[in-house]
Amino acid sequence: MEKKSTKIAYFVALGIFIVLLVILGISYKDAPILIEDATTPFAGTFWSLLPPIVAIVLALISKEVYSSLFLGCLVGALLVSNFQPWETLVQLVEGDNGIVTTVSDSGNIAIIVFLVVLGIMVDLMNKTGGSEAFGRWATKTVHTRAGAQLMTMLLGVLIFIDDYFNCLTVGAVMRPVTESHKISRAKLAYVIDSTAAPVCMIAPVSSWAAAVSGYVNSDSVSGIQMFIRQIPWNYYCLLTLLMIVVISVLNIDYGPMLTHEYNAQVKDDLFTTPERPFAGDDEYETGSKGKSSVLDLLVPVIVLIIICIVSLVYSGGYFDGGMTFMAAFSAAEAGPALAIGGLIGCVFTFIYFWLRGAIGFEKSFESVPQGFIQMISPILILTFAWTLCGLTRYGMYSADFVVNAMSGAGDLAKFLPAVIFIIGAAIGFATGTSWGTIGIMAPIVVSVFNYDAEPILCTIGLAAACSGGVMGDHCSPISDTTIMASAGAHCYHLNHVFTQIPYALTVAGVSFVSFILAGLIQNVFVNLLIAVALMVGTLLVIRAIVAKKHAGIFQEMAEADKALAK
Repeated sequence: MEKKSTKIAYFVALGIFIVLLVILGISYKDAPILIEDATTPFAGTFWSLLPPIVAIVLALISKEVYSSLFLGCLVGALLVSNFQPWETLVQLVEGDNGIVTTVSDSGNIAIIVFLVVLGIMVDLMNKTGGSEAFGRWATKTVHTRAGAQLMTMLLGVLIFIDDYFNCLTVGAVMRPVTESHKISRAKLAYVIDSTAAPVCMIAPVSSWAAAVSGYVNSDSVSGIQMFIRQIPWNYYCLLTLLMIVVISVLNIDYGPMLTHEYNAQVKDDLFTTPERPFAGDDEYETGSKGKSSVLDLLVPVIVLIIICIVSLVYSGGYFDGGMTFMAAFSAAEAGPALAIGGLIGCVFTFIYFWLRGAIGFEKSFESVPQGFIQMISPILILTFAWTLCGLTRYGMYSADFVVNAMSGAGDLAKFLPAVIFIIGAAIGFATGTSWGTIGIMAPIVVSVFNYDAEPILCTIGLAAACSGGVMGDHCSPISDTTIMASAGAHCYHLNHVFTQIPYALTVAGVSFVSFILAGLIQNVFVNLLIAVALMVGTLLVIRAIVAKKHAGIFQEMAEADKALAK
């Protein structure tokens, strides 16, 4: 919020909200309470949505998520407490849905533990040089440009437990591989970014799964079950991965990315622009004992995945008998299960590296505070989002109002997933965080669509919220994932942003149409097939148009590629 106009708009909006709150306080001073168990006359009314509206509007204006979420929580506490100053502080901090109560919830604190453990493992695996060893192996194995891009994607898919780990690792591993095949740094940054959040959002064993599960728990269905069911409807994430495969195999480039790829292949310039923020810094991180191996990357990740899956089905009652594997997985308590699996996986990782001699005892424990520091940002976002969610859903009974308001929507409700996708994308772009966006949107989605009455439409709505949040975050120049992808690829940040936006908008356009069709057809297999066909067809049309317009450029690039293959 550096520009003067932005500051003016922010304080104008803040002033409007303050005036509105004063008017509400006076108007509802002696109003009756409409809902039996509520403590405020605002419960079950339109004003129950005011806290997330405040958070959304301020986030869109300021492009800053922490203060926006906090002020949304403060407004919620004001309304729940009927504008009583001391009671407002009590409700915000230690009320039934306050910050302390929310964080101390066993499921929520378990998710925080899982995030911290992931941070420790990320830092530890980087210190031991597993990435450096994988880079050596991949350089000898990959022989084509398409292969190098697909290898980058494969590694990104493999590291699906956390997007931070993904960005911090894939770039370091694949820079020398892509450089040897003259792939621009902008293209590498795009592939890294496209296999970070999109992969984590469709992986059941990830920090994202744990977070989203916490947002959408209801009496009708568990959070992890909802997360799993939204995966085949999550068009932006799925189609982003499909796009990487298609453009890599068919050599499709357009927009500013085409210029960067042309310069890399023909002029041997990986950067295009004069900015070289990482000049002279393309060095691997090697293990402290010089004994790094590909196994130092693969073994901890594979063990973590296996242990987390076992923990999930254990918490779901699979080993008690009488339940199928998927039923137990759906009934699992995601937070505690992932925390247990993460702790076991972390202990294994320490012991494994000590026995391998990859890192010293004292050096290894430097990863504990450093790993925690890496996770402070998502923990803060989760804390405020959980509090906002609790105050809105349980303190203000927003679900009652939304359900009543939507009861007469009829067939129009079928178009809401597409609208939810656009709104989520706008918020994610403005705030630079998909976590905060989903934290705001998911509770509203679950309230709009009654899962008992419309389970498929509710699932599509959640997928649209998740897709929109990831899409906005994917394009945003202030997104931490976008920034880390630029750093991981050693790419000038604005080059990454401007070259990625046309690709992201292409997928977003197809996803928007797919969500419209999903609301109308509501058949997971038919809709997914249509979405895939639309995505491939769109890329083929773009390829034909660009190839005709830039025939000379593509011919030079093809000749340079043949020369490199020799």
